[in-house]
Amino acid sequence: MKISDFLHSKAVSADLQGTTKEEIIQELVGLLVSSGALDKKHKSKVIEVLLTREALGSTAIGQGIAIPHGKCDCVKKLVGGLGVSKAGINFDSLDGEPAYIFFLLVAPLDSAGPHLKALARISRVLKDKYFRENLKAAKDEKAIIKLVAVEDGRAS
Repeated sequence: MKISDFLHSKAVSADLQGTTKEEIIQELVGLLVSSGALDKKHKSKVIEVLLTREALGSTAIGQGIAIPHGKCDCVKKLVGGLGVSKAGINFDSLDGEPAYIFFLLVAPLDSAGPHLKALARISRVLKDKYFRENLKAAKDEKAIIKLVAVEDGRAS
């Protein structure tokens, strides 16, 4: 599975402005709406699903990474957004460090396979310190998309 299979290129931000977990999730869901990947009428429902998932346990996995994700009947296929916070956010990470890289995933209710494959792919890619550092240093959305495309090319 390639990241470009579910990441919408218009749902990418090189400079997230949120300062809390909830604000970051709202901002990323907003990117999915503005990109056309998610219908605006489902925005608050998706935010609620993601925050409910966060309440079960943080999706911040350490090393500056968080992968907020959830399942919702308001999407027909797996959709994703990606954002970078220059300041870093307290996302209740396992290692106690701030999160800088946020990969948001929303999957249909019946899509355990693709959802888990996407989570595994993202986790694998973000284990690469060089890739993480380049994402954090990206000047704009085009640079982020290019980094993801290069990484996808390595997977094939």
